[in-house]
Amino acid sequence: MRNCLIFLVLLVSVQCNKVFIGDQVLRIDAESDEHIELLQALENEQDWELDFWLHPVSSELPVDIRVPYASLNAVKDYLKSNNIAFSIMIDNLQERLDEEEAEMEENKERERNSRSFNFGAYHKLETVYSWMDTLVADYPRVVSKEQIGLSYESRPMYVLKFSTGGAKRPAIWIDAGIHSREWVSQASAVWIANKIASEYGTESSVTNLLNAMDIYLMVFTNPDGYVHTHTSDRMWRKTRSVNPGSRCRGTDPNRNWDAGFGGVGASKNPCSDSYHGPHAHSEVEVKNVVNLIKTHGNFKSFVSIHAYSQLLMYPYGFSCKDVPHQPELDAVARDAVKALSSLYGTRYKVGSICNIIYPASGGSIDWSYNLGIKYSFAFELRDTGRYGFMLPANQIIPTASETWLALKHLMMYTHEHPY
Repeated sequence: MRNCLIFLVLLVSVQCNKVFIGDQVLRIDAESDEHIELLQALENEQDWELDFWLHPVSSELPVDIRVPYASLNAVKDYLKSNNIAFSIMIDNLQERLDEEEAEMEENKERERNSRSFNFGAYHKLETVYSWMDTLVADYPRVVSKEQIGLSYESRPMYVLKFSTGGAKRPAIWIDAGIHSREWVSQASAVWIANKIASEYGTESSVTNLLNAMDIYLMVFTNPDGYVHTHTSDRMWRKTRSVNPGSRCRGTDPNRNWDAGFGGVGASKNPCSDSYHGPHAHSEVEVKNVVNLIKTHGNFKSFVSIHAYSQLLMYPYGFSCKDVPHQPELDAVARDAVKALSSLYGTRYKVGSICNIIYPASGGSIDWSYNLGIKYSFAFELRDTGRYGFMLPANQIIPTASETWLALKHLMMYTHEHPY
């Protein structure tokens, strides 16, 4: 249960999940630069403990904020007094969380009875790690599970390697869940892993691809954070490292890469969800990936899967200047999005991170691009804000299915355009 019962009579201390009773998610429609400045001032208002799901960067983009119940009146008064329009996207976040948890419990019981894995459900870390072993056992000729290191809290970090043999062949990197609360990212990666394995030998494009290249897929790039979203705080985004001298834990692992590190769109405040960390690659989770990519030395594509906003992006985030390969990356991404939308008509926007969403330094695909991995892309999956990070489980398979079409296009293009 999310609500904790503390039995004072027995003097039992109970550690429990953070509750969000009465918390609301507001969608704010800024109409001017002045509005944006006023909203940015809210980001520095620590007493209200606001959680920005979409940050204020432009009057052309919405701003989504989770507002704790205790701060609702103050925030709404602030918006009204400044003539800033808003609507309520989620009326009571705790109700959504309770529904999500109940659904997971029901699914766990069904899986126990049927002894099968439901790709249309959210799972805990250990369940997915166990499923990975099943995948390897079912497809031993094409899949292996490799540990690339340990997380801050000493959890193994596993990557699924899809390969038909050969050493250090041209490779494609795919990661998910670098921000732990973006659950549809990890869940989609699981579905995609199964798709890659099951289509080798039966589907021509996947077969041709794996006959020439390897695919590395990391489902949990931030395992500690993901466990924390299940045990303590569903809205947790960062790693779980200790910040000396601060009561606040964790670093934003997608502000921690050595690409414009510490610049625009990253915070120096350890209590911020966008805290960049003490130095580039300070987070062991980031360092483990960096070490693998550099040691391998032959990655040709780097794809990072996030949620939400329905975007397909390419570098840079730390600068709004066009990268040298911008025309090609833009064309490839637009064709990928066309493939994605062919399934359900889901609409995605395409552009560089800085120009399409917001300036953000220290990001993974900026780092990979600067390393020489030309085909570097980042997805922001469903939706555009109706559910935000609380995307219902019944949207996992539709989300993964359409994302797969775009991802397959990116991978095939990489295969067909060697460099």
